[in-house]
Order: sequence, then C-alpha cells, then structure tokens
Amino acid sequence: MLNPQLGFHSYYVYIITNKYRSTYYIGMTNNLKMRLQQHKNNLETENKTFASKYTIEFLVFYEKFTWVQEAIAREKELKKWRRDKKLALIRGFNPKFEFLNHHFE
Repeated sequence: MLNPQLGFHSYYVYIITNKYRSTYYIGMTNNLKMRLQQHKNNLETENKTFASKYTIEFLVFYEKFTWVQEAIAREKELKKWRRDKKLALIRGFNPKFEFLNHHFE
C-alpha cells in the first residue's frame, strides 16, 4: 500500500487464529485490511483454503515492513519456527492474546 505522505510501501507479516486460538496461519500482504476481509469471506465460500478449513480469521500478531524482501524473509522465518516459539512471539506483542482485527477495519 503506497503511503502518499511518505512515498513508500507498507508490507505486513501477520498471524491469524480461530476463535479458540488453537490453530495459526502466517501470511504476508501489502494491504492487511483487505487480506483480513478475504480470510473472512473465504469462510463463506466453497473454496476451502487452510484458513477457511480451520475457521481462521482473527488477527493476533503483525509486523510492518517497508521492503517486500524483508517481509518475505520474515514470513519464511516465522513459518519455520516451532509452535511454542510462535506463541511466545505473539504473547510478547499481544500479552492478552486479544483479537486485533479492529485495528484494520
């Protein structure tokens, strides 16, 4: 997403979960608001993605990057982590493990 005031792009690496916080999905996008809406819309279609199969739609973690290469590298890094390390990352960013979707509505 181009920031007209500063003239640079923003990229997000994000983690979403289901209402039970039992399954996680890591992704990367340049428009987090739109991507969260896509995840939510996929729940209502017959197109069964990993996120829709496990009803994953709630944002619990995100990081913002200026350079797409950094965002891609971070996404790949996080996907390789063990579950306990991912949960520690989420808790460090979001101690109450709240759903953060409202920040991008």
